[in-house]
Amino acid sequence: MEDKWLIYELNSGSKEALCRIYEKYRDDLVRIAAGLLNNVSAAEDVVQEVFLNLVHSADKYKIRTSLKGYLITCVANRARNSNRGKCLQSFVCLDDVTTVAAADKAPDQCIACDEEYQQLYEAIAQLPYEQKEVVILHVQGKMKFREIAKLQSTPIKTTLSRYNYGLNKLRSMFNSEVKNEISR
Repeated sequence: MEDKWLIYELNSGSKEALCRIYEKYRDDLVRIAAGLLNNVSAAEDVVQEVFLNLVHSADKYKIRTSLKGYLITCVANRARNSNRGKCLQSFVCLDDVTTVAAADKAPDQCIACDEEYQQLYEAIAQLPYEQKEVVILHVQGKMKFREIAKLQSTPIKTTLSRYNYGLNKLRSMFNSEVKNEISR
């Protein structure tokens, strides 16, 4: 309900609504973009571009889905365009993406958790882009497969296959890592 009000206010030219939308969704959008681009700086640029476009065209577009879904779609499209223009190979450092440590965890548990997240992001970065996009948009963006299929202009079965292939590759990477640790 808040999002509908924010959209209405944004369309009326409210700077406060834009600030609230930015505060509410910025971190999630940067995480998604960073996962898709493997570069936090480029991810921040993409998110800024999306918000600039939102400001300049707020009165022209009618957001028919959820505001968050609309913003995630815009970020994914910008990330895809950015990847087409240049191939980024660096890995995401989760320290740059702002990890949130649970207050009830001891410092050594937080460090282990951060290392596990870093390994996961490095593994995701090795996936083919189409698989990585589906995995990130579904898991982090909480988008439905039908929405992702529409975004990627593919049949839903292709989207589901990309998701399954991506998860299987991640499992394979982590299983081989576990086997290497055990054999040491």
